[in-house]
Amino acid sequence: MNTADSGYTLAELARLLDAELRGDPDLLVTGLSTLKGAGGGQLSFLGNHRYVQQLKTCRASAVIIDARHAGDAPCACLVVDDPYLTYARASQLFARGPDTATADAPGIHPTAVVSGQGEFADDVEIGPNCVIGPDVRLEQGVRVGAGCTIGADCHLGAGTRLYPAVTLYHDVRIGQRGIVHSGAVIGADGFGFAFDGRKSIKIAQLGGVRIGDDVEVGAGTTIDRGALEDTVIGDGVKIDNQVQIAHNCRVGDGSVICGCSALAGSTELGQYCVIGGGVGIIGHLKITDRVTVSAMSFVSRSITEPGVYSSGTLLQETREWKKNSLRLQHLDSLSKRVKELEYRLAQLAGDDSDPQ
Repeated sequence: MNTADSGYTLAELARLLDAELRGDPDLLVTGLSTLKGAGGGQLSFLGNHRYVQQLKTCRASAVIIDARHAGDAPCACLVVDDPYLTYARASQLFARGPDTATADAPGIHPTAVVSGQGEFADDVEIGPNCVIGPDVRLEQGVRVGAGCTIGADCHLGAGTRLYPAVTLYHDVRIGQRGIVHSGAVIGADGFGFAFDGRKSIKIAQLGGVRIGDDVEVGAGTTIDRGALEDTVIGDGVKIDNQVQIAHNCRVGDGSVICGCSALAGSTELGQYCVIGGGVGIIGHLKITDRVTVSAMSFVSRSITEPGVYSSGTLLQETREWKKNSLRLQHLDSLSKRVKELEYRLAQLAGDDSDPQ
């Protein structure tokens, strides 16, 4: 079989991607590109019907497409039910460079500082200037990028990768095939204090962090340890860059949290939820399974039914936004006036019941 460096024939791609091939099976594909930017030897995809016009003028050698639009393609086709999902799988075939966080050969770099009390698989990679605490367990295929710090009693499952400059505090568990990007901090203290009338007294954070299998954590994201019980991230969760997950949160399997969102302490997020970018969720709320919260929303109450939820106001010119914001301040008095008018109308109609 060919590799990403030399390319794949369409016959190979059809087999690897479980696609129906319409075109020359021996045609060589060496890379991926957009419909608009693709040229000869490249594979593109139509994942959204809005780009059908770009498809008609596409110069790619082949496209990933569904059967409904295959007749519009001016080139060979790989026909599938879900082109975007198939594109995701194809992108992994064409990923270039070493499939590693360290780009080093297996082993421990001589500049790494490693406690002798840990348990490491034979093929573990530990990059330059890492610091590994005692009682750390690194399973088969774990790769630790340059400058990472792993605290005491951490456990990384098979195939997990830490990119450079990741920090794991003590007592962090990450399952198999995890990916943690640069600058992420997992296991820092949750924000817990009690006020004695003069100053804030720190509450020791005694829990840990438990992360399931196939979880990806974006760059600059922070996941705090629990106060007493653990903070828990379920299997298959995908967390974008610069997300804050506070102490004692629980995130259900398969959920997605987009960039710059924040979950306050003890939030319980169900399975297969999607939290849009910049969402804020106050603490101690429960959000049921399969809830989508649109970008920049503020969640101030628990959500008990699946669905799509939003908050805030739509974008307007500043002049109009200011006028409407001033009107919002009068909604309560306006509501009372409407009820009074309804009551008077009901009296005129012979209904003496009180307004609600």
